[in-house]
Amino acid sequence: MDWSKIVVDVLTFHRGKLIGATIGLVFGLFTILFGFWKAFFLGICIFVGYFLGRRIDENKDFKALIKKLWSDS
Repeated sequence: MDWSKIVVDVLTFHRGKLIGATIGLVFGLFTILFGFWKAFFLGICIFVGYFLGRRIDENKDFKALIKKLWSDS
C-alpha cells in the first residue's frame, strides 16, 4: 500500500471534507474547554485574522476596504 498516493488522493479529492472536519473538531474542543460563547468569539477572531491575512497576501488596499465598509451607500 502506497501511503503517499493515499495522502495525495485525500488532499486532492477530499480537501474540503478534511478542512471542515478539522474545523469542527477544533471548535468542539474549544467549546468543551471554554464554553460556547468564548469558542464562538474565538472563531470570529480567527475568521477576521484569516480575512485580513488573505488581503495582505493578495496585496489589496485596506483603505478601499474601510471605505467600502463604512460608506453610507
